Amino acid sequence: LPIKNWRAFKAQIAAQYSGARLKVASSAPAFTFGQTNRTPAFLNNFPLGKVPAFQGDDGFCLFESNAIAHYLSNEALRGSSPQTQSQVLQWVSFADAEIIPPASTWVFPTLGIMQFNKQATEQAKEEVKKVLSVLNHHLNTRTFLVGERVSLADISVACSMIWLFKQVLEPSFRQPFPNVTRWFQTCVNQPQFKTVLGEVKLCDKMAQFDQKAGKEAGKPQEKKDKKKKEEKEAAPAEEEMDECEAALASEPKTKDPFAHLPKSAFVMDEFKRKYSNEDTLTVAVPHFWEHFDKEGYSIWYGEYKFPEELTMTFMSCNLIMGMFQRLDKLRKNGFASVILFGGNNDSSISGIWIFRGQDLAFTLSDDWQIDYESYAWRKLDPDSDETKTMVKEYFAWEGEFKHVGKPFSQGKCFK
Repeated sequence: LPIKNWRAFKAQIAAQYSGARLKVASSAPAFTFGQTNRTPAFLNNFPLGKVPAFQGDDGFCLFESNAIAHYLSNEALRGSSPQTQSQVLQWVSFADAEIIPPASTWVFPTLGIMQFNKQATEQAKEEVKKVLSVLNHHLNTRTFLVGERVSLADISVACSMIWLFKQVLEPSFRQPFPNVTRWFQTCVNQPQFKTVLGEVKLCDKMAQFDQKAGKEAGKPQEKKDKKKKEEKEAAPAEEEMDECEAALASEPKTKDPFAHLPKSAFVMDEFKRKYSNEDTLTVAVPHFWEHFDKEGYSIWYGEYKFPEELTMTFMSCNLIMGMFQRLDKLRKNGFASVILFGGNNDSSISGIWIFRGQDLAFTLSDDWQIDYESYAWRKLDPDSDETKTMVKEYFAWEGEFKHVGKPFSQGKCFK
């Protein structure tokens, strides 16, 4: 089980509670990230080549951190009844779907392992506030998330919030959410947590990202009287990153996937400002068609292929937003308005996408290919009446949507 990875902390902490014996392979010669996990033997057991990964003495293998943590837990952690087991699963899913995406968007740029995007960061801050509000309300009359003692719910949610508390949740930001801070500190100070995590210090000052310098501008301040502090502040905290993130940070910058295309007169950012700040039908849509460069950009209709798998509407919205998060580096050259139609257990997802160039942009980068094959794509003719109508309806989130057959539920924008 390779570590120095916050995802692996969940399994390690669970094993501390359950008493499961865990042998950790975190350094050479047992494990070297980027080498061991690319060998045929490793990929035979763990085809994605990701860590953490688990192999038992009997050869039983698991990938995905939640599955490993569940396997290493005991009944007290998993829940002793169908109800408590479901509640634990609820919070484990909540951590993955609601906490990790905005936390990554906000925190990773302060560590130098993701490109800073002001709009995405501000949106992430608001999403984190919403998450903290939900947790604060739930914990108002509770010590732990499920039941009267630590469960896998607490372990998963706390581990997903470690970097938030260490990097960006300064006292003024966390002040409205005292129950969450109390609960987090209670968790990380349990002996089983401390054995794995060590001392977790809450940040004193929100870490920022210096766009000019391209690095951290304000790491959480500790022991200001030490002379080495300035040197440490100038570089990302690689010694504390998990190995996946450290490897990402050390990789050279990739070539712009759109570098081979000629310049276009269509200014995407200008359109996005109109769309965000002014009336959609009277200003943004006319501006789009007046300035759209059909030689330099293309319009696509994407429809989710597996509507029968869509259940609760909030989970379908998470599916859309998860795709947006993974396409963060496409924002400069892309725009989309994606709509969820229908209701629980009877819904569909479709949207209008604008890309630079005449081909599907997803194929230009391996990082963009995780989700797109789950959609059926059709290139639209910018001069057709059908396209004009679809652009208007999808941009405005209103209209007949004759091709859908379900009522509008919620809209999400990639911009």
